[in-house]
Amino acid sequence: MEIFTLLETLEEIIENAKNVPFSNKGIVDKEEFLDLIKEIRIKLPEELKQAKWVKEERTRILIEAQKEAEEIVKEAENRIIAMIDEHEITRKAYEQKAEIIETANEMAREISNGTKEHADALLGNIETILEDTLRTIQNNRRELK
Repeated sequence: MEIFTLLETLEEIIENAKNVPFSNKGIVDKEEFLDLIKEIRIKLPEELKQAKWVKEERTRILIEAQKEAEEIVKEAENRIIAMIDEHEITRKAYEQKAEIIETANEMAREISNGTKEHADALLGNIETILEDTLRTIQNNRRELK
């Protein structure tokens, strides 16, 4: 974008301006500065038109893509409905569902049993540690008395 180049030129003019002694102000070529501002004003409407066109084009493309996506979904739904109507597919799906449920239930039972065994083993270890600790405390108290 040319506007950015013009703005950078303005920045350079300000950065390279000679300082007025004992102040934070600078001296710039007024005519050069005003010419750049005029150029920016001339170019700005063109840049805005381009940006507006890009935005409108983006919106149009998004709307088209949304319509196309809706058509694809609708077509897929129609295909699914047609497939569901076919008896063989439905029957096989019910058989697979029953197998999957049975497998899942079996796995759940195995996991549950494994979890219980693991928890029992952990509690047994803790019980042993606590008994050893209790014996140590009792011995220490006896020695203390």
